[in-house]
Amino acid sequence: MTTVTFLTEERRIIGFDAVGHSGYGEAGEDIVCAAITSAVRLVNATINDVMGLCASVKVNEDTATIALRLPGGLGQTAESTCQNLLTGLMVYLTELHDEYPEHIEVMEA
Repeated sequence: MTTVTFLTEERRIIGFDAVGHSGYGEAGEDIVCAAITSAVRLVNATINDVMGLCASVKVNEDTATIALRLPGGLGQTAESTCQNLLTGLMVYLTELHDEYPEHIEVMEA
């Protein structure tokens, strides 16, 4: 199962940790894992490559872990955009959980 934990501080999402393989299918054929990975990569690419921010991203393929943390001191527009992206990711992954409850869990901490 993949567990995605969204980290918050005072109603602000500051990042997330995604841990584990979904176990829906064989490696390379797992549609749940592919959906999670694609969504996480889109958010990462938008924040870091499109917006030019320096969010911390750590990937550990051995433990199937990806962690993203927003930088501090964002301007109002960047902060709003990042919050919308991360909230959208949370909604998407929650909907994925509704379809595949045995393979993905979404939490807030």
